[in-house]
Amino acid sequence: MTLPASALPVEAPDAFLGVSHSATGRLWRDRLDARGAARALAIAQRHQLPEMLARVIAGRGVEVDAVADFLDPTIRRLMPDPFTVTQMEAAAKRLADAAMRGETVAIFGDYDVDGATSAALLAWHLRHCGLDPLIHIPDRIFEGYGPNVEAINALAARGATLLVTVDCGTTSIEPLAVAKQQGMSVVVIDHHQCGDDLPEVEALVNPNRPDDLSGLGHLAAVGLVLVTLVALNRELRQRGFWTDERPEPDLLNMLHHVALGTVADVAPLTGLNRAFVAKGLIALRRRDHVGHTALMDVARLNGPPEAWHLGFMLGPRINAGGRIGRADLGVRLLLEGDVSEAARIAAELDRLNVERRVIEQAAEAQAEAEALASLGLEDKGAVIVTASEGWHPGVVGLVASRLKDKFSRPAFVVALEPGGIGTGSGRSIGGVDLGKAVRQAVTDGVLLKGGGHAMAAGVTLRKERLAEFRAYMEKALAADVARSRHVRELFIDGAVSARAVTPEFVATLNRAGPFGAGNPEPVVALPSHQLIYADEVGQAHLRLRFKSGDGAIVNGIAFRAIGQPLGNVLTQMRGQPLHVAGSLAVDRWQGAERVQLRVSDVALPTVQPEIIR
Repeated sequence: MTLPASALPVEAPDAFLGVSHSATGRLWRDRLDARGAARALAIAQRHQLPEMLARVIAGRGVEVDAVADFLDPTIRRLMPDPFTVTQMEAAAKRLADAAMRGETVAIFGDYDVDGATSAALLAWHLRHCGLDPLIHIPDRIFEGYGPNVEAINALAARGATLLVTVDCGTTSIEPLAVAKQQGMSVVVIDHHQCGDDLPEVEALVNPNRPDDLSGLGHLAAVGLVLVTLVALNRELRQRGFWTDERPEPDLLNMLHHVALGTVADVAPLTGLNRAFVAKGLIALRRRDHVGHTALMDVARLNGPPEAWHLGFMLGPRINAGGRIGRADLGVRLLLEGDVSEAARIAAELDRLNVERRVIEQAAEAQAEAEALASLGLEDKGAVIVTASEGWHPGVVGLVASRLKDKFSRPAFVVALEPGGIGTGSGRSIGGVDLGKAVRQAVTDGVLLKGGGHAMAAGVTLRKERLAEFRAYMEKALAADVARSRHVRELFIDGAVSARAVTPEFVATLNRAGPFGAGNPEPVVALPSHQLIYADEVGQAHLRLRFKSGDGAIVNGIAFRAIGQPLGNVLTQMRGQPLHVAGSLAVDRWQGAERVQLRVSDVALPTVQPEIIR
């Protein structure tokens, strides 16, 4: 049997376990350099922590004196003065005016998880204030992203005097001008990147606007809404609004929303975000919120929820409503107080999520074939741009993410409408700012509309300008993509043996969580473990078992590996020793707990090491 060259490691002095070219073509590196290793030792000694946990903490850049705060991130300690955010004071005063006067407030949210949780959180608070807010979540296909004139006119006709946009609005200059003409005040609470041109509104709360110095640009919109409500609570307290009959609402009781929106929007889990998610997970484990509990039940979530459950199990179901169903289903679930109705809505979201997966898989197969043809045998090109008629606009972002992962370069997927207009989404790789390039393409007239973050962006363009757009992005991003892809590395936090991989060991590592963007899951390596079982399961996954030299066995799974370089090596190497890298999770089934290794890479040992016990 001939192994692919990518599976054969070449000895290199700085390669972890000597792996310089793994099955996925990556160089394995110790996450800690000499200085980091010294810091890990100091952390272990001063704080009496296990060595591996100390290595994980040190690998996240935590200094010795900051370890206690890192292990217990508290919102009260990390919450800044809300008024450090530009125009936050004006926003709090206008919202307080609405509460005092009993105004009709309209909430305009985005159709994704961050938008749904933001709208639900704000609506919950306004209801505590005695208001009955109107909520509008735009239809992704018929209305598109952000405020639109027709919806604004409809809200004005229903008597709204204050319009609050959440997770959108920063670039909606013309629609918000219409809102002003209709006599509505406008408050924007958004976190998307923007240029110098901003809408004329009562308050535009966005820590990513050019004149904001708060340092809170990493917050998801739902986190920013919470900070806004902290400011609003304070303003209403000063006005004597809260009484024994109308007590001040405890915002910490709604951290379920903040955790879900933050993780689903892939906001970095550092600083205040990490505290939001850590405490939000505790709230979710209490199962005291009707909507979230119904969502966890329909997702068949076993055991206490963890951050990855929010991103891969709960978030996609909320998203399914906005992608291919009714856009407001997610908000309705999160505001529902009746257990039976919540179960019904959650079941509908679950059904839509299954339908979404089928639609996504069909589009993904077509987009991947187009991408392969575009890149050619030489694998040339900095950016992937695929487009087709018939693709559902609700899944283009998911497909772009798949292409980005498979081809290790930014990817755009565009759904073309019969009228010749295409709407699409892009996903980027580390070190390549997609949002900036897209905004410049709008300025230069290549796109009709566009915007987003460094890692994700949305675009609207004419079909005849697809080739021009592809060439434009190639020129704009080629240098950054080349730098980012120069050396593909997998950072390893440490080596362990199957014997050491226990639920208690995983619980120890999880003390450094919650893990996600900005605080990556620990990656451990199992040196020279025999692959004793490999078989396909589910949708292109591989179920695996590895055995150490002393006979201990650990279960593993390689997600979406069939047909990929990783899967090809694993299916050919049954019975052989391999260096294995991946992250650990506890799999709970029928009351039993066992550890599962989520395999991300493997390599052939160059020299058989002594048995690791």
